[in-house]
Amino acid sequence: MTYSEEELLQGIIKGDAATLRFLYREYYGPVAHYILKNQGSEQEARDVFQDAVVLLYDKLKKGTLTLSCKAGTYLHAVCRKMWLKRLVVLGRFGGKIIEDNDYEQEAEEDSDAFSEQEEQLKRMSLCMSKLGEPCNTLLTDYYFHKLNMEAITEKFGYTNADNAKNQKYKCMQRLKRYFFDKA
Repeated sequence: MTYSEEELLQGIIKGDAATLRFLYREYYGPVAHYILKNQGSEQEARDVFQDAVVLLYDKLKKGTLTLSCKAGTYLHAVCRKMWLKRLVVLGRFGGKIIEDNDYEQEAEEDSDAFSEQEEQLKRMSLCMSKLGEPCNTLLTDYYFHKLNMEAITEKFGYTNADNAKNQKYKCMQRLKRYFFDKA
């Protein structure tokens, strides 16, 4: 089952078990991945996620939180802040300590940035699909798979690396036109 954002938030406020299961199923994985990649354990990931869900519940129940992003984006931002603070407390991170009362404001700021990034990624994906071949594959190979020009030259059958660079440049120019043309 899926939920609209409104249904999800109402289910959280009501403490609906099915809604909470959905919340964990959909949003726990990325948080756990982030914490595990940043010196954490599975148990620490569960604890941080649980704390963030409780914080979200409390804020929604009290009516002190108006989300300008998706609940999952907000949860991820709060978990990130909580995890960074925990790393500082545990002596595994040398950054700034984030005070508890800063979570909501910073999470809102982060979630706005995440929402903007999500929109840009969607737009970039659409633009990449408009490019067609070979540009889509060439740019993906170069920027995401980190293939060098020699490998791209061989893969696409260009006569030399300079020709491959020239083609990459032309593809990038087309991509920029698609991306920055708001039409």
